[in-house]
Amino acid sequence: MSRITHIELDDANLPPPTPEIEQERKVAMFDLMEDNTFALPKRDDRVVPDGPYRLGLAIREKRLVFTITTESGDPAAEFHLSLSPFRQVVKDYWTICESYFDAVKNMPPSQIETIDMARRGIHNEGARILEERLEGKAEIDTDTSRRLFTLICVLHFGG
Repeated sequence: MSRITHIELDDANLPPPTPEIEQERKVAMFDLMEDNTFALPKRDDRVVPDGPYRLGLAIREKRLVFTITTESGDPAAEFHLSLSPFRQVVKDYWTICESYFDAVKNMPPSQIETIDMARRGIHNEGARILEERLEGKAEIDTDTSRRLFTLICVLHFGG
């Protein structure tokens, strides 16, 4: 399978991130560049350029926009996804993240672990929704989906 070699978040119109959100973003970007699986499926009606790919993520007009180009900058695909299926899971994710960030400062390890397990469960649900929404548009593995979901949360938080 192909992969993403560059990712750009269109966060120009978003408020400045909190330090915690900026850390989430940095970790997701780093992990995504280290290891990911991303391929565009063949289509009957057109030729799909092979990867590796450059990915742009943005929220425009209440839609999540994936803009994919080849490494040389040639357009490969663009798709727009409704944010509606993500709204509740993103809200739940940030709520549990706030609890986690607070817990790290004040609680014993056993309580932090419990909150982190809940956070991972919500994160997995968001990744599953993303995989479903991308079905037929892009082929990704679970780890890539999890990292992309984190970046969607970062965009959604500001938007």
